[in-house]
Amino acid sequence: MNAPASTAQDDRAAASRARILEVAEGLFRTLGYQKTTVADIARDLGMSPANVYRFFPSKSAINEAIAARLLEGVAADLEAIAAGPGKAADRLRAMLRMLHARHLALFFAQKRMHDMVSAAMSEHWGVIAAFIARIEAAMARVVADGAARGEFAPHDPVSTARRLKQATLCWTHPVLIADALDKRVMDEAQMAVELDEMLDLLLQGLTTER
Repeated sequence: MNAPASTAQDDRAAASRARILEVAEGLFRTLGYQKTTVADIARDLGMSPANVYRFFPSKSAINEAIAARLLEGVAADLEAIAAGPGKAADRLRAMLRMLHARHLALFFAQKRMHDMVSAAMSEHWGVIAAFIARIEAAMARVVADGAARGEFAPHDPVSTARRLKQATLCWTHPVLIADALDKRVMDEAQMAVELDEMLDLLLQGLTTER
């Protein structure tokens, strides 16, 4: 008899957590994550701040949960490309182009969410480590697949994926993208061209024996 009651209670808690995050994300998009308080979230939910704290121990926990929701879609799309058809080089190119495009779109269309992701990366929130691990794992699978098919020379997939990520950081890290655009170091079109040129160089390197 206890199991069904426990399950129902867990379901209600999960629904409450999801509702809190939904309202919080809406406020983050309009007010910004820094200006949004737990009191703001509670007010929009029609509950007390103490009730919000029943489900999230701190505002920081809400911040991380929303960042995780935002980045989950990006990571899932990268993994879908990695597991999809086509040559390994084409998949790696598509993955890094997509990562760049997503963060660029955040900068232009969702500036307040871009600010949150930038802070998450700069301040090393826990959710970022998991996100980076998924990116590197997806790229490593493609590198290993390319070597197995004879498209790439033999390279250690894990270290190669890490170097690919590091070599393209200025096109995929939201802070560096924003810095380049804010200081007019380059515009959006130039960034895309230079990313492709870097990818040409990196992918050519993968075909070379050590």
